[in-house]
Amino acid sequence: MASLVTLVVAGGASLFMAWAIGAGSSGSTPFAPAVGANAISVMRAGFVVGILGLAGAALQGANVSEAVGSELILNVSLSPTAAVVALTTAAILVALGVFAGYPIATAFTVTGAVVGVGLALGGDPAWAKYQQISALWVATPFLGGGIAYGTARLLRAEGVPERFAIPALAGVVGVILANVEFVFLGPSGEQASAVAAAATAAEVPLFTARIGVSLAVALVAAVALWWDIRANGERGQRHFLLVLGGLVAFSAGGSQVGLAIGPLLPLLDPYDLPLIAVLVGGGIGLLIGSWTGAPRMIKALSQDYSSLGPRRSIAALIPSFAIAQTAVFFGIPVSFNEIIVSAIVGSGYAAGQSAVSREKMVKTVLAWVASLAIALGVSYAVFAAVDAVL
Repeated sequence: MASLVTLVVAGGASLFMAWAIGAGSSGSTPFAPAVGANAISVMRAGFVVGILGLAGAALQGANVSEAVGSELILNVSLSPTAAVVALTTAAILVALGVFAGYPIATAFTVTGAVVGVGLALGGDPAWAKYQQISALWVATPFLGGGIAYGTARLLRAEGVPERFAIPALAGVVGVILANVEFVFLGPSGEQASAVAAAATAAEVPLFTARIGVSLAVALVAAVALWWDIRANGERGQRHFLLVLGGLVAFSAGGSQVGLAIGPLLPLLDPYDLPLIAVLVGGGIGLLIGSWTGAPRMIKALSQDYSSLGPRRSIAALIPSFAIAQTAVFFGIPVSFNEIIVSAIVGSGYAAGQSAVSREKMVKTVLAWVASLAIALGVSYAVFAAVDAVL
């Protein structure tokens, strides 16, 4: 009975974490560039991103969830008390960031909290996984910001016609989408991409299918957007922005749900609950957070970091989608705040440094670093104190 009560408490902490993430990270970041470009209202963005985040959580959330639950610490499994401490510590830090108007990096806080309680349990550091995680965390600002900067400069160049450049970017997004893995495309319990599904169905080599399907999807996306822009350039850009925001919102659900339910997974083994049910539960938490708390952070990201126009918003969302899907594929917990803020800043610099709030950027980076250190230290200390008493 006591273990069941502890599991219920841990489940409550997981839902609290899901709400905090939905309000602060997955709920606010995907559509922030589109809101900044006046392509969609703040309230409508919060509504749509919640639904898409729930879909992403159910269809793509397994990899990151399993990594957070079992790969961040070695030779021990998280106990119910450890899960409660880790989730509550991380959720409080993220919630404080939401109410203060600063996007705390959820991946930093959850990773720090889980590692903290894991070390307090006597586990060993998973150095190989930490190297993989830190490599992506460090590379994200340079890759996301650099690609966004280059894309924004390309779209601002006088010799590059928009009616061809933007559809070409849609083709790039199509290539990425063709190689994204989904649960419904793979065999039972596994994920697969459209490329892999086509290779299996047509009984052709994977490389051949990858080339053919990727080119086909890219061509369809490019031609469709070219036709839309040809009819009305401003409307076509707005449609592309909304599609990109939707793709990033879906990716956010697939990545961020693992931060909320990952620490809970070791506790569920005796109960034989299907993973999809747990993913949907976490996705519902993200949805509620998006609907109730995201508008504040959407405003902060869309207005406070850089003044965004349609071109710079497109430039920010394309690398965000690519990096998010890379993280989902490899099962790496990554902060969507870091991804989006880096891309927004990079695209903002393409218009000159005056378009970027340097003070806000510096404070945000400090908040990210502090959240990792504080989450690790507090979760370690709290669990050690609770464990000593119990």
